[in-house]
Amino acid sequence: MMSGKASSSAIASLAVAICVLAAASVSLARDNAEIIMFEQRGCEWCDVWNAEIAPVFPKTPEAKCAKLRRVDIHDPNADILKSIKPVIYTPTFVIMQNGQEVGRVLGYAGEDFFWFHLGVHLKKLTPPCPLPN
Repeated sequence: MMSGKASSSAIASLAVAICVLAAASVSLARDNAEIIMFEQRGCEWCDVWNAEIAPVFPKTPEAKCAKLRRVDIHDPNADILKSIKPVIYTPTFVIMQNGQEVGRVLGYAGEDFFWFHLGVHLKKLTPPCPLPN
């Protein structure tokens, strides 16, 4: 039979191990998710997004859920454009996981619009992105 101290220590160690495993599985899930920003030269709304969102994006919970990748829609080497529905408008933000499209945000109509719609799609990830309401 374990003493009270040994039992508490074992429970604490088990709790730490569970937290580490949970964090590792969430990290693994996030490694296979990305937000692809499709843009093009001369896109005024891309410029507005770059001014309003780009500086803060890396510090947000959304950035922890999926990495951001930028793709010029006119780049002949952008293979991703061959594997998803056509991108016509810029900016378009396509949320991908395991090579599959989860959702997309068409255009940029301001910060509230962007964060709301991005959050809706990030919650579709497996496991869902734990975003504040």
